[in-house]
Amino acid sequence: MPESREDTIVDITVVGEGAVLAAPDVLRLYAGVEARRQSAAEAFTAARAAAARLAGALREEGVADEDVRTVELSLGPEYESYPKVSAYRAAQGVEVVVRDLARADRVIDTVAGIGEEARLNGVSFELSDPAAALAEARTRAFRDAAAKAARYAELAGRPLGRVVSVAEEVRGGPQPLALAAAGAAEDRSSLGPGRQSLAVTVRVGYDFAR
Repeated sequence: MPESREDTIVDITVVGEGAVLAAPDVLRLYAGVEARRQSAAEAFTAARAAAARLAGALREEGVADEDVRTVELSLGPEYESYPKVSAYRAAQGVEVVVRDLARADRVIDTVAGIGEEARLNGVSFELSDPAAALAEARTRAFRDAAAKAARYAELAGRPLGRVVSVAEEVRGGPQPLALAAAGAAEDRSSLGPGRQSLAVTVRVGYDFAR
């Protein structure tokens, strides 16, 4: 007869941790355009024109259309002293995926080169395929949990039984890095991807052998 959940008894619960360092191979660039004009229509028109130039420049640089995603579109007043409007601000932001890190500097220079409307808001690095790194982190986490459970069973003077529950938590992923527009094109060393930590925490429940 299959064992019911009520019959499952967890005698030992341990937490195992495993982490793997991997080199990112994808850059996400957060950029866009911004325009301030005396009227809302003028600001919006200027921002949209700059956004079109940006899209065209990225396309010429070899960035695929599917790797450019609009993440902001805004228009609103700026006040000298409320309710007196001093100007109108329009902005359009994009997230650009750069799949070849060797081209990252050129893509950033392309954004900065479209004119005074250009904005660089930051970058993040990530793994295009984290599956292998996560698999290794899971193995390390489970081994860590098993070692702890065996030690606790030994301390308790009881033989360790089977695993009766497993739950995991994955940590890691892209971390945004602030990028100052004034120094973006010159300080290329600031774009080093380094290595990214992918960590798995696993909570494992065991029973005692009977």
